[in-house]
Amino acid sequence: MSIKRIPQVVIQRLPRYYRYLGDLLSRGITRISSGELSRRMGVTASQIRQDLNHFGGFGQQGYGYNVETLYVEIGKILGQDQEYRVIIIGAGNLGHAVANYTNYKKQGYRVMALFDSNKELVGKVVQDSRIYSIEDLPEYLREHRTDIAVLTIPKDGALDVVETLVEGGIQAIWNFASVDIPLPNSQVVVENVHLSDGLRVLTYRLKELREQKEHLQERGL
Repeated sequence: MSIKRIPQVVIQRLPRYYRYLGDLLSRGITRISSGELSRRMGVTASQIRQDLNHFGGFGQQGYGYNVETLYVEIGKILGQDQEYRVIIIGAGNLGHAVANYTNYKKQGYRVMALFDSNKELVGKVVQDSRIYSIEDLPEYLREHRTDIAVLTIPKDGALDVVETLVEGGIQAIWNFASVDIPLPNSQVVVENVHLSDGLRVLTYRLKELREQKEHLQERGL
């Protein structure tokens, strides 16, 4: 049986749906139409229907969507009904920030350990997770089932660490190192995150906003 391929752009929108639905649930809203959800999210109702139809739809004509049902089903699609064991490579500021974000634990991501090359950090604890020497990484992976590795290290040496992770059986890497990591093989998934990219998009929009304001001022508007 062939596996249905879902467009990547649809997958990238699902976490946003999940987040908005979770907020609706917290407000006690039990039902919502695609039109109302589109107004809240700033996307078209047809976009929402098309996205959800990839997974069966979930809505009912004249009723809309049951918020809790849709939240649970999208959670299952995103794998939120499972628990994941996570390690963090790099116990600096960013590594600490990821480890200290308590919502990850609520969402099923358990940070089991951190690794760093700074010997002064080894042995310390961050949110109940111990910091190990990076030299201990191969042995740790042999002895502990680990689902996801988070890279919060400089780009120098990042690819060597990835090689160690893949050899140790890691199948998912969340990469914050400032270098894109190519897929080592078809059995490993990588999500490359460049924080500066979002900042550059923001400064472009700020520049555009200021230019529009200057243009209006020049026209005396």
